[in-house]
Amino acid sequence: MRQLKIGIAGVGKLGTFHCNTLSQIPDVQLAGVYDVDSGRAGEAASRFHCQAFSDYGQLLRAVDAVGIAVPTTLHRDFTVAAIHSGKAVFVEKPIAASIAEAEEMVASGLARAVPIQVGHIERFNPAIRALEHLLPNPMFIESHRLAPFDPRGTDVAVVLDLMIHDIDIILSLVQSEVQRIDASGVAVVSEEVDIANARLQFMNGCVANVTASRISQRKMRKMRLFQRDSYVSIDFLQRLSEVFRIIDPEEGQESTVVLGQIDKGTRKRHIIYEQPKPPEGDAMRAEWQAFIDAVRDNTRPIVNGEDGLKALRVAEEITAIISKNQQL
Repeated sequence: MRQLKIGIAGVGKLGTFHCNTLSQIPDVQLAGVYDVDSGRAGEAASRFHCQAFSDYGQLLRAVDAVGIAVPTTLHRDFTVAAIHSGKAVFVEKPIAASIAEAEEMVASGLARAVPIQVGHIERFNPAIRALEHLLPNPMFIESHRLAPFDPRGTDVAVVLDLMIHDIDIILSLVQSEVQRIDASGVAVVSEEVDIANARLQFMNGCVANVTASRISQRKMRKMRLFQRDSYVSIDFLQRLSEVFRIIDPEEGQESTVVLGQIDKGTRKRHIIYEQPKPPEGDAMRAEWQAFIDAVRDNTRPIVNGEDGLKALRVAEEITAIISKNQQL
């Protein structure tokens, strides 16, 4: 198998995490890095034993694929340049600074058959990957993503900074169009909205209540999902999933933890508790491996450009509703 050469554009805090992850994946070569700060690029190149490029075009010519971790306002320019060079793209979330830019990126990728993966990392969190076959039809979802204040990222509203993670997950789970959005939020310590809540109502009747805050005393990344005969609790920080289900007695196994019994109706049913075993490895390695597999197998990335665009559209609509409500 030929070693896949990958470059990283933007080696700030997040880009450095990507470099570190790639340096540990077999059959992949971190071939080079680019950053507008040549000193920072040189430091990353020395640390990860690769080449520092002073020109982004030169980096593209030296690699098979590129990871883009530059500021969001530059995602469009870096992504389109890579696509025109025929290089597969892994671009951080949100996919772009505007819907128009995201649409151009997606259209360019489709026109040239160049894969785009968007870095919605929580889609690869072991806690949610453990539930792949247990969430066929969620009908009520509640999520809380809270973080202490950090000046980094306050150039955009909390909806694009934090909430978009949960928006992407919810859209991937609820296979239905969004029918209505209600939202509210407030700027507390920055010029942009720091705490926000949105209620998404889908065409199939599902409702999602989503809260994000970057002025919390402690971190919290939790989601609860309810569907017929089951309730699921996800803790993204602890990488833990807990499932409470109602089953027929004959469905249980010796290891099944039975919490109670429902005697109403024509048959007895058990209430059971499960803690699905999460897959090995962290989320960033899993998302990079998924991207690498898609490039090698010429398949559609799990979190593709269209997914990134859908999440951005909902996030932008939430932001617009909050802005409108603030002006009333």
